[in-house]
Amino acid sequence: MTFTRRHMLQSTGASALLASLGQQAFAQAAALENATIVTGFAAGGTSDTTCRRLALKLSPDYAKTAVVENRTGAGGQIAVSYVKGRPADGTTILQTPTSILTIYPHIYKKLPYDPMVDLTPVSLACIFDFGFAVGPAVPATIKTVPEFLTWAKANPAGANYGSPAAGSTPHFIGALLGKQGGVELKHAAYRGTQPAMLDLLGGNISAVSGPIGDITQHLQSGKVRILGVSGAKRSRFAPDVPTFGEQGIKNMAHSEWFAFFLPAKASPELVTKLNTAMKNALAQKDVIDGLGTFGLEAMSSTPAELADLLKKDTAKWAPIVKEVGFTAEG
Repeated sequence: MTFTRRHMLQSTGASALLASLGQQAFAQAAALENATIVTGFAAGGTSDTTCRRLALKLSPDYAKTAVVENRTGAGGQIAVSYVKGRPADGTTILQTPTSILTIYPHIYKKLPYDPMVDLTPVSLACIFDFGFAVGPAVPATIKTVPEFLTWAKANPAGANYGSPAAGSTPHFIGALLGKQGGVELKHAAYRGTQPAMLDLLGGNISAVSGPIGDITQHLQSGKVRILGVSGAKRSRFAPDVPTFGEQGIKNMAHSEWFAFFLPAKASPELVTKLNTAMKNALAQKDVIDGLGTFGLEAMSSTPAELADLLKKDTAKWAPIVKEVGFTAEG
């Protein structure tokens, strides 16, 4: 599925200019007093960063003020459940990673929300790859994923990794790596990647599977090494790190997206207004560059494109979840 940014600028004389000024004045007059972007992950991570950079761009046309609220817990479910229960008046916006909507339906017998029913798609925000990194608990001689898996098999006490949440894409990446290496990697779920990285730096866990941008920001410490990346090709944010595929690990090309949603039954006019605001924001150079510092590729979409992507990714993860065999209590 290909998404493109569409920019339209018309200036055909004084009448067009006056019409543009009139539309701008109307947009400002119709702006909401305030809006809150809700994320289910901790401050400092890629999800939180995306929210904060986009919140700055919603004023003044969409909302006079826009803030970010971190409702962490239950691997992001708390945030989705909260937004589901809010009025569909545009004042509460959900920003969420893909797995909470596309993987969780396969691992929980009961979810407090139905992604297809309780949310209204607005726009993609960005796409990104994952990295698999090790820290001080792993010998410096370990430089590839296969080497780590061999080491983990010989050192059961260190055969573990952390991820941002149980049932998240990084969780499944770690589990799939373990299966391919013939070793059971014990999984530790955190409330976001940053808490996991702190434990990695402290030597409390051996590895972390998480968004590439959450890992690269810790490379300067000299304590973290990225062994592999999950994309179909090398990440421009870590060009020296080989993909899993390059290391002989098959069927492991996984990327993820962040996206924005409103509660169900949001009016088409409101969805269009927010979609326009998000598209404009995601096309601005400072946003593109700012997200890039965290390993995120800015990318917008239409609501229909996002709805279609949601359906396709939900179907994609069904056989993967079955292969791993992970389930969670609802």
